[in-house]
Amino acid sequence: MSVIRIRNLRKAYFQKKVLHGIDLEVEAGQIVGYIGGNGAGKSTTIRILAGLDSRFDGEVEVMGFDVQKNPIEVKRRIGYIPEAADIYEMLSPREFYELVGGLQDLPWEITLKRSQRLEEYLQLSYGEDQRIDSFSKGMKQKVLLISGLLHDPDLIFLDEPLAGLDANSVIRVKELLQNLTERGKTIFYSSHIMEVVEKISDRIILLDKGKIVANGTFAEINAQVRSGSLENLFSELTGAGNESISDFDFTADE
Repeated sequence: MSVIRIRNLRKAYFQKKVLHGIDLEVEAGQIVGYIGGNGAGKSTTIRILAGLDSRFDGEVEVMGFDVQKNPIEVKRRIGYIPEAADIYEMLSPREFYELVGGLQDLPWEITLKRSQRLEEYLQLSYGEDQRIDSFSKGMKQKVLLISGLLHDPDLIFLDEPLAGLDANSVIRVKELLQNLTERGKTIFYSSHIMEVVEKISDRIILLDKGKIVANGTFAEINAQVRSGSLENLFSELTGAGNESISDFDFTADE
């Protein structure tokens, strides 16, 4: 079953074209790594898929729903964890979870049990009445992760979810994502941390200047490019590593 279906997706901000006719299908139960350089269109794609931006051309279906015609139905079925979001930082995490759970029609008892379980696993500890505005970036990111998973969505979009997390927390998030796919969930995951993407992704999609330039397992893509690692593959296909460091001189204009 296809949980994401994209046909000829095009997007522009004013006169600047960001996405140039993307075609893509994603089957249920996969971890899909969606990578690309800054400005490639990754976050734009995810915002469209999450029903947060309806101003585009082309066809986009998520969980069988047209995201332009039925954005609310899409939002009910997905989880969305951005790199940074506007959280109600004057609230405590429990108050924030209660708000998010209420928006998803979750009983408070279920919201509380699920949030406590995730907090324990992600090792998020704080005072009972401590407000989110006193948290570190990594702690806020854990709150975002937990709030995005409370309603147990079948499709989860993550845009740089490891930002601000320490090494131990990164390991736990990786294990959590793998556990979710074992339960039949689909993860659509964007990150700059190539080592993590390479290790956990069932499928990798590389976006460059608004176009898909590679799509397949790491082994399949690497067999064509023979780069040895996802980082090298990324540089090879996007041209990011064409200039040698030996040719670089930051004092050249002096």
